[in-house]
Amino acid sequence: MSALSVALTGNPNTGKSTIFNELTGARQKIGNWPGVTVDKKVGVIEHNGRKISVIDLPGTYSINARSQEEQVVSDFFKTNKPDIVVNIIDASNISRNLFLTIQLMENGIPLILNLNMMDEAERHGIKIDMKKLEDAFGMPVTNTVGRSNKSVRKLLDVFTNAVMTNYTPSKLINDHIERVHNIERSGLAPSKIEEEIISARYDLIDKIMSQAVTVSAAGKTLTEKLDSYLANGVTSIILMIAIFYLMFQISFNWIGQPLADLVGEFFDETLVPWAAETMEAAGVEGWMQSLVSDGIIAGVGAVINFVPLIFTLFIILSFLDGTGYMARVAFIMDPIMRRAGLSGKSIMPLMMGFGCAVPAIMANRALDTHKDRMISIFVTPFITCNAKVPIIALFAAMFFPDNVANVVFAMYFLGIITAIVMAKVLSTTMFKEQQSTFLLELPPYRLPDPKTVLLEAWDKGKGYLIKAGTIIFAMSVIIWFLSSFNSDGMTEDMDNSYLASIGSATSVIFAPQGFDTWESGAAIVTGVLAKEAVVSTMGILYGADEDSVDTDDAEGTAEVLNATSMGGAFTPLSALAFMVFSLLYSPCMTALGTVKKEAQGFKWMAFVFFYTTAVAWVASLIVYQGGKLLGFE
Repeated sequence: MSALSVALTGNPNTGKSTIFNELTGARQKIGNWPGVTVDKKVGVIEHNGRKISVIDLPGTYSINARSQEEQVVSDFFKTNKPDIVVNIIDASNISRNLFLTIQLMENGIPLILNLNMMDEAERHGIKIDMKKLEDAFGMPVTNTVGRSNKSVRKLLDVFTNAVMTNYTPSKLINDHIERVHNIERSGLAPSKIEEEIISARYDLIDKIMSQAVTVSAAGKTLTEKLDSYLANGVTSIILMIAIFYLMFQISFNWIGQPLADLVGEFFDETLVPWAAETMEAAGVEGWMQSLVSDGIIAGVGAVINFVPLIFTLFIILSFLDGTGYMARVAFIMDPIMRRAGLSGKSIMPLMMGFGCAVPAIMANRALDTHKDRMISIFVTPFITCNAKVPIIALFAAMFFPDNVANVVFAMYFLGIITAIVMAKVLSTTMFKEQQSTFLLELPPYRLPDPKTVLLEAWDKGKGYLIKAGTIIFAMSVIIWFLSSFNSDGMTEDMDNSYLASIGSATSVIFAPQGFDTWESGAAIVTGVLAKEAVVSTMGILYGADEDSVDTDDAEGTAEVLNATSMGGAFTPLSALAFMVFSLLYSPCMTALGTVKKEAQGFKWMAFVFFYTTAVAWVASLIVYQGGKLLGFE
């Protein structure tokens, strides 16, 4: 018996992904639809002796092909004819959900209508007569409670028993389709035709609702009560800041960072010594030992160190999204973000950038339009991530000891302002022909399904580990080679390495900014691999003991480096210019690899590298030359 193909479609926040996860569990594959970054989820299961392939289509409000999600769903139904299409409907918001249902039926797609969250509908005083709804559409109607495995598994019996060719649209639907065809043939202007068709769809929804749905009066819901604080007024902004502060504390201090420290200790104190001892005992050549220990293992460790942070952050974000709160964040921030040419949803990736640019760039896939995704990806690197903090803190402690807090705050503020300004520039230049749409549903607050939260976090974290890991692995080997070799072969003196030569060549372009030493150039180059490397490179190149250079102890490191020639290599003004450049120039290789994956092309990765570096060069030039004109040098 041939395999059965089933496609799940529906609006966002209908519990569709929860149903998919309950049906397929871990037996699913995650990828991307061709040409877009939207997730493609497919799971294969067996039931009643028949193999069933289940496809979870992106959540969408329509199939007008205006967003990537709409484009994917529209293209899917144009090029594929699955055996069964299940339209997942949030029973507590049935009127809104039926708009997509009617669009699908207009395109001749036979459906099984599945009313999900029936328990919530009952609590809201909504009663749905499934038999009347079935008669109104001429299609089978089922119901589920999304987080009930027993309820969801009943769908498998429906799949294996359904013969969709036995169902035809009702007279009500056929009359509507004929009305739509008449409107399309009317000769009206395209905008008027679209307006008339939308009106016809809502007329049909009103008829179906009057026949099959009864809504009784209910008191103020929990969602309405919570929204009076969480989605309205100044209180909502204060609570939003508090919630995100808590999220970052959990991710980067309380849970994520301690786990990352344990992983780092394992690599530094266990794996690297073990590998070195094993290779030495086996008589492996010194250059190969260095490559494996300092290049490969160190490179992989740099990726693995991020994993606890990223997984912790993704779990929290998936949880918040599942509760319905993330929609409120977008709603609150939309008026502000729209002035920068973005929608309210863009605030989340930017805020995540304060922790790490990698998950922040990945989070842009949740944005609705290609324009919003690309602009947000391109400006996220300007935000002050955790890896930039050691650079800022070190130079502030060395050259502005009486104003450390003010200088650090100014750097954070500069990153935010630069991101907003460049978002506006990009929206009015490269993406001026594209429109930003902001269709937002505020779903009811609910407790998220733990399985869905963990699977979503795993999918995103796994993607980072596989894709970004390959890029930083390769770059670690390259940086190792450059710092360990010169034209005469392997060298232990980094001053004579290829890296020193590159640093000398690089430093020339920074003469107008006042930091044109080869050590500065080399630190900037290694900073592309990882921003934390800037501080350690400075310490090593200026002759400090490597063990005394601690990226977590800026004040102590500053005291050590002040005793070296570094203190005389910079003036306070050139140090400030260096800080500005380090804040704004190219993100690290892990982030660049993520840009390549999310923007889908090496050209965009190269664009981000060069354009952010150009912005940083100009900004640092303005700081240094402007400071000189004002008499600060």
